[in-house]
Amino acid sequence: MSEVLLHCCCAPCSAAIIEWMLAHEVRPTLFYSNSNIYPHEEYLIRKNELTRFAEQQGLRVIDDDYDHAAWLCSVEGLADEPERGRRCLLCFKHRLLRAARTAQSLGIESFTTTLASSRWKSLDQINEAGLWAAEQATQAAPERPVTFDTRNWRKGGLQERRAQLLRANNFYNQLYCGCEFSLAATEAKRQSL
Repeated sequence: MSEVLLHCCCAPCSAAIIEWMLAHEVRPTLFYSNSNIYPHEEYLIRKNELTRFAEQQGLRVIDDDYDHAAWLCSVEGLADEPERGRRCLLCFKHRLLRAARTAQSLGIESFTTTLASSRWKSLDQINEAGLWAAEQATQAAPERPVTFDTRNWRKGGLQERRAQLLRANNFYNQLYCGCEFSLAATEAKRQSL
């Protein structure tokens, strides 16, 4: 069985991918690194849902340090960017670089992310960020190279299975990406309807 570090954003986006990996002889180590999520209570709700599912599957979850201030510094000046704009690319880079470095420290040669399962995210941005993160980590520690798996986690029936698992597990299903900027945009859109 091969091993991969799976950066997880939430249980709804992770469950079908985890299920697919286990069925295909891939053992994921789950990495919860989401300092973008605001407020902290929201971060904890999403983390607890992921942990609950991981425990059912007998999988390990590594909880990265929550450092919203550092994340804010990484996207400074981009508060007014739309979803899928430059702020999102820098957000992905921030989180996936942490994933790449964690994979290296664990001796895991490949990592990927559940962000690639969301139809609300740009696959091009996610892949750019993941490949960049792998390159940065490998350049810093060439004796422990890591690669980023650019698989499209929306295909092969995984979107439909995501919806089924969301209902079957009664997952908390958030209504915004995670950061205060996406929350504000979601609220503004809701009020305009």
